[in-house]
Amino acid sequence: MPNSRCQDAWSQIQSARAYTLAMIEDVDREEWYTMPPGLETHVAWQIGHVAMAEYGLALFRRRGRRDEDRSLLPGSFRRDFAKGSTPAEVSGKYSAEQLLEVLSNIHTQVERELAECSDEELQQPVDMPFAGQPTKLGALWFCAHHEMLHAGQIGLIRRAMGKQPLR
Repeated sequence: MPNSRCQDAWSQIQSARAYTLAMIEDVDREEWYTMPPGLETHVAWQIGHVAMAEYGLALFRRRGRRDEDRSLLPGSFRRDFAKGSTPAEVSGKYSAEQLLEVLSNIHTQVERELAECSDEELQQPVDMPFAGQPTKLGALWFCAHHEMLHAGQIGLIRRAMGKQPLR
């Protein structure tokens, strides 16, 4: 990656993704739609939401929507996993493999595009949400922070399923 700010943001995004993947590693795919008592969420919604948010924060906010984005993030995904959507609405709609494929494809595209980012681009302003500063760099930082928040929710789901904590 050409500049250190972009490299630092990518490192944070990578770290958050590694933690998220560790959180779901021992959750059986059949359990992804399980809503433990007292929780109104499940692993499947968390993963779909993280994928949709990474697209929005690390791709769309940096360069807008492109025609090829339809192959990365189907239109139904944006609706089904957007802020304010409910996990019950997507129960059983996507397989764990479909969710993981979208998650991986978006992440790979973010890596490709961040390899070409510049300091000038990262200083361009954006609207909320962002972390630290109202710029494209702040949107990238928020991407990592947001994913860690949802990794924590997956951790809570895991504990409610009787699984041991990872850390």
